[in-house]
Amino acid sequence: MEKNIMDYETVELDDENDALVIIDQTKLPGTTQIISLKTGEEIWDAIYLLKVRGAPAIGVAAAFGIYLLAKHIKSDDFDTFYQEFCRQKEYLNSSRPTAVNLSWALNRMDKVCQSNREKPVAEIKELLKQEAVSIKEEDIRVCRAIGEYGLSLVKPGDGILTHCNAGQLATCKYGTATAPIYLGQERGYNFRVFADETRPLLQGARLTAYELFSSGVDVTLICDNMSATVMRNGWVNAVFVGCDRVAANGDTANKIGTSVVATVAKRYNIPVYICAPTSTIDMATASGADIKIEQRPEHEVTEMWYKERMAPEGVKVFNPAFDITDHDLITGIVTEYGIAREPYTESLKEIFKRRCD
Repeated sequence: MEKNIMDYETVELDDENDALVIIDQTKLPGTTQIISLKTGEEIWDAIYLLKVRGAPAIGVAAAFGIYLLAKHIKSDDFDTFYQEFCRQKEYLNSSRPTAVNLSWALNRMDKVCQSNREKPVAEIKELLKQEAVSIKEEDIRVCRAIGEYGLSLVKPGDGILTHCNAGQLATCKYGTATAPIYLGQERGYNFRVFADETRPLLQGARLTAYELFSSGVDVTLICDNMSATVMRNGWVNAVFVGCDRVAANGDTANKIGTSVVATVAKRYNIPVYICAPTSTIDMATASGADIKIEQRPEHEVTEMWYKERMAPEGVKVFNPAFDITDHDLITGIVTEYGIAREPYTESLKEIFKRRCD
């Protein structure tokens, strides 16, 4: 039987062959290409070029990646080993600045080194592997928990709109924003999903529509500028989106266009839910104004996906990868420990208290 895209692992460790194995998402949906990454440069490029993308998947890839790089540091002296570990860690961390899961996962791996510095380097390497595997296993549990909380916010037959790809291809299983959809699919909720195409990289068209359709979900692909129409028609009961960083005040950074969706949804009194694992919540960042927004290359707007360039040579291009959705546009932030609501400065603290308990 031919494999479905949902049958593949988004991110996988091939320890025997010293490789990080991913689906090259830049080739989807036309080609399912599984690639093995072995060098720091290959891993950095895969993250930067969006071969692996989505905040949780980036975090897992970074964890496996830094383990593999650490595995090949040829020194039994901790200080020498750790100096090279930190160099490789900072290099991987520079690949994408907005998604907090990247630095979160790398810092978790760093803590393994620091807290075990008295142990032999060979043992530290094994502990790094165990930590990376744990990060992946946690991602699966977290996404399912987000799905359960998200499912409590909708009812069978509802219309759900989502933007970009916060699905299984952005995580290790279930996704974040799609987790309620997949759990609902298992339980016969028969949701009607509208997937924004998500310009300019088309993650909604290439990835979300592809994986939902492959899973048998009733999904309709729409252009980004059609969201107001389907909302005005009464076809959307809730908006579920993921995010790459949540600030302490509840502002969120997500794929460019999310703030437009949230603004329009408010006009039509449609709730907007941000699905975010606590690893994506950055309590050290006060507001969205403090989130660094990644700027992407011009060609993604002017010529990518086209047979011929579709803009005049020399025209200026502004291509931010993300935008900030202000907290007052957000109905709730769905985490694995419950749903945070306004005021987010307080409710997010309560979420972290539950995590610590």
